[in-house]
Amino acid sequence: MAIITKITTQKKAKDRYNIFVDDGQGERYAFSVHEDVLISHSLQKGQEIDEFDIEEISFSDDVTRAFQQSLVFLSYRMRSSLEVIQYLKEKEYEDAVIQEVLHKLTSLKYLNDEEFAIAFVNTNARVSLKGPTVLRQELTQKGISASIIELAMTHYAKEDQIEFAKKYSEKTFKKTSASSEKMQRQKVMDALKRKGYTQDVISIVLEERVPERDEIDEWDALCKLGEKAHRKYQKYSDWEYSQKMKQFLYQKGFTIELIERYLESEDCPRHNVD
Repeated sequence: MAIITKITTQKKAKDRYNIFVDDGQGERYAFSVHEDVLISHSLQKGQEIDEFDIEEISFSDDVTRAFQQSLVFLSYRMRSSLEVIQYLKEKEYEDAVIQEVLHKLTSLKYLNDEEFAIAFVNTNARVSLKGPTVLRQELTQKGISASIIELAMTHYAKEDQIEFAKKYSEKTFKKTSASSEKMQRQKVMDALKRKGYTQDVISIVLEERVPERDEIDEWDALCKLGEKAHRKYQKYSDWEYSQKMKQFLYQKGFTIELIERYLESEDCPRHNVD
């Protein structure tokens, strides 16, 4: 059994207190506590405490510190329960402390996986233009249960998916203007798949947002890529040059008929060399 002999305020943390005790071998520093723990355990000079009391007080103090750190962590943005658990584990808190903090955060409504999942879907759909497949994967990684994920996804209507997919496709569509029609449509499709959109949504976007190329636009796209390929293959002999040009342009989605027409025309850079 020990007796509390002195309680002092820490210099760098005014809400924490150092507890000194005398266990019969002279006064010594025993532990420190947060102000809330000091009050809740009614710690005062002259009070008798034993090892069990100290362990209980220490646990309460860990919970208090972990709870306060969690509030700071949650102040930046909403978090899932798993994110808070991982954060506290990195701070090296024991499982019992973490579970107590989670219970406290949940009961005080600082933590709610259902609200988090719905907000996550709404924000990432509208701001990042992510599709449902990617959102489901990311929510799973954040420890959200399958039932809550499905509930959250009901807030992502099909018409919104189509609208956001169209917006995202425009970026890829503009970047691939110099590609063949076939390659352009493939790149838009691949980009939307990576973004998490389903095939039915992608099909609608391709039909409404990626019009079929007319012959003039397809020819212009071929000429631009042809000039690029020419700079790469102009060092080769005529036969090798022709084969490499055909292979390159065919892989870019142009038909062999259009490629041969290009290579035989005066528009081919090879034909314009002095």
